Amino acid sequence: MNNGNQPATKADVETLREQIRDSATKLLTALYDFAKVNQARLSELEGTDAVLKRRLGSIEDRLPEVEKRLNMPPAA
Repeated sequence: MNNGNQPATKADVETLREQIRDSATKLLTALYDFAKVNQARLSELEGTDAVLKRRLGSIEDRLPEVEKRLNMPPAA
């Protein structure tokens, strides 16, 4: 395919197919790597989220006791 006016040969078509296949392989590899990194990041966030929920639950459980102590009149 030396210039745009000549018809494509079988070799030209095969070369183009290989280039398309190589491009698709590179795209899929990059997408897989991207998904792998994002999955690791998501797993880390889920773990952090679980820890924060446990800590918040603990505070919510203890808060009524603190409120009760603050609202009680001092012992004479």
